[in-house]
Amino acid sequence: MEMKINEMIKPVKRTERVIQFGEGGFLRGFVDWFLQKVNDASDFDGNVVVVQPIERGMCDMLEDQDCLYTHVIRGVEGVEKTVVNVISRCVNPYADFEAYLKLAENPDFRFIVSNTTESGISYREGDLPTDMPPVSFPAKVAVLMKKRFDLGLNGFIFLPCELIDKNGAKLKEIVLKYASEWGYGADFAKWVEEENIFCNTLVDRINTGYPRGEDMGLGYVDNLVNTSEYFHLWVIEGPKAILNEVPFDKVGLNIIVCDNLQMYRTRKVRILNGAHTSLVPYALLSGLETVKDCLDDEVMSTHLKKCIFDEIIPTLDLPKEELIDYANSVVTRFANPYIKHYLTSIALNSVSKFKVRVLPSILEYIKRYNKMPDTLIFSLACLIRFYKEKTELVNDDAEVSAFMRDKSVDEILANTAFWDTDLTFIASEVKKYL
Repeated sequence: MEMKINEMIKPVKRTERVIQFGEGGFLRGFVDWFLQKVNDASDFDGNVVVVQPIERGMCDMLEDQDCLYTHVIRGVEGVEKTVVNVISRCVNPYADFEAYLKLAENPDFRFIVSNTTESGISYREGDLPTDMPPVSFPAKVAVLMKKRFDLGLNGFIFLPCELIDKNGAKLKEIVLKYASEWGYGADFAKWVEEENIFCNTLVDRINTGYPRGEDMGLGYVDNLVNTSEYFHLWVIEGPKAILNEVPFDKVGLNIIVCDNLQMYRTRKVRILNGAHTSLVPYALLSGLETVKDCLDDEVMSTHLKKCIFDEIIPTLDLPKEELIDYANSVVTRFANPYIKHYLTSIALNSVSKFKVRVLPSILEYIKRYNKMPDTLIFSLACLIRFYKEKTELVNDDAEVSAFMRDKSVDEILANTAFWDTDLTFIASEVKKYL
């Protein structure tokens, strides 16, 4: 009988510097893996205390194996296994609220990271400072910060990983809203504004979680083994001084600290997400099932690369070499044999996705070059065909689906509710492919 991971490997004691809201596979395969690399390659000496953000979570499972787990990276590049030992303990505020508040007393805590996918960065009416704990994540943060303020200690640097635009700014906005409602006072609000840093961030890594039914060849039992792709990107919109406190830049990680992350968000949306959305209708019409199938199909792979390299990249303003490097990484990620990314899941709400992810590239290409981006226009024609011919695979709002199915091409392209603009000026080009 194999031994458990914590019977073979011992935890490592370090200074607790990071409070982490969330214990799921993403944070463990992203932030915690980063911090493991930083600890291994520098004198950072930092551990993480995990706060369970909802009543039912995974803290008991983590504690059962001394918060140790194995992270396995898999892709066309190979396989890499890392034992992550940066989580020192877990705190469940639903079971021990005092232990949660006590975190505010430790001046060594400097960073708060989060991925509260179920509770989220959102305001919840009715949360009170006397609740033990309040339900919403920002309310929990407000209570913790008030305790910190009352003790006269330094503020925090927030690095939220939730997939919403301006996640740090939104978190601060809601914390201050609770503070106002709860009568925390002007001095506290000033401290929140001046002594804390709420960074907006952009995260990018596909984490594939626990490899059910697979023998990972670890040589020990690990009920929390986690898997991901090789690619990782964390763009942090904040002061460069952050790197003086945690040396992400010294250990070869793809972590960027900058004044404005918008160009990186645009790059991701246009290239990564735009490539998916321009590919999926054509691929589903062709009878393919996964993104990997598309990369293995010569016709589909050629279509994808023409979209990215010939028509999307020429509309972006980052250095061309940087854009090409990122695009090549996207193609490599799509070919990952360990990720089964179903086209039907990407096809959810395809009309609204096309508007955000692909249409800006079409319009910008026409504006810059005064000609049509033929491959992207072909993708738009495929989108229309998909809604008309593959109704059993369409997963969208009922009104959107019906309109796309029943109306003419001209009516579809003229629908400004779909596109925020009248697209009938490209109708003749689209019809060429229908």
